[in-house]
Amino acid sequence: MEFLLDPNVWMAFAMLTALEIVLGVDNIIFISILVSRLPADVRDRARRLGLGFAMVSRLALLASLSWVMGLKDALFAVFGQDISGRDLILFGGGLFLLYKASHEIFIEVEAKEEQGPQMDSGTSGRTGAALFWSIIAQIAVIDIVFSLDSVITAVGMVDELSIMIAAVVASVGVMMFAARPIGEFVQRHPSVKVLALAFLNMVGLALIAEAFDVHMPKGYIYSAMVFSLAVEFLNIRARSKRLQKAAS
Repeated sequence: MEFLLDPNVWMAFAMLTALEIVLGVDNIIFISILVSRLPADVRDRARRLGLGFAMVSRLALLASLSWVMGLKDALFAVFGQDISGRDLILFGGGLFLLYKASHEIFIEVEAKEEQGPQMDSGTSGRTGAALFWSIIAQIAVIDIVFSLDSVITAVGMVDELSIMIAAVVASVGVMMFAARPIGEFVQRHPSVKVLALAFLNMVGLALIAEAFDVHMPKGYIYSAMVFSLAVEFLNIRARSKRLQKAAS
C-alpha cells in the first residue's frame, strides 16, 4: 500500500503512459491504414488483434529486460561503426516501413488513377482470409520494431517493472479506444491518408538513422505532422463549406 500511496509512483506512471501513447501514434496510423483494405465487418477485429499483439510484444520484451538491454551490445563493426542487435532490428523495421508506406502511397495515388475507383488497394485475386492474416502478420512485424523502441524508452525513464507494465497496459487501452475513430477519419479523407503515409515514411527514415546512431528527435517529426494535419483540416473545412454553398 505504501508503494501505491507514493506520489512519485503515480507521477512516473502518468508520464510513462503519456509517452507510450505518443510513441504509439505511428503504430495506430500504420494499423488504421492497413485494416482499411479489409471489409468493414472485420476491421474492428483486425484492429483489436493488432493492438493486442502490440501489448503482448511490449510485455514480453519487458519480461526479458536483460535480453533487450543486451541487444545494445555490439555484434560486429562496419566501416568503424558498431552494429548491435537493436540496430539490425531498427534498420530492418525502417526499411519495411519505408516500403509499405511508399507502396500504399502508390496504390492510393497512382494505381487508383490508372485502374479506376473499383481498384481495391491491391487486393484483387486474394481471398478474404488470406488478406486478413497477411495484414495481421505485417502489423505484427512492425509492432515488434515499435515495441523495442517503446520498451527501451521505458527502461530509461522508470526503474520499477510493475510501473512499466501498468503504463503499457493503460496506453494500449487508450489506443484501442482511439484506433477506430482515427481509422474511420483517415478512410473518409484520402488526402489525410496520404499525409499519414508520408508521416510513416519519415518514421521509417528516423528508424534507419537511429540504427546508425543518428538520433532524430521524434518531437520534430510529430510537430511537422501536426502542422501538416492542421493545414489539411482547414482545407477540409473550406471544401465542406464550398460544397454546402454549391448545394444551397
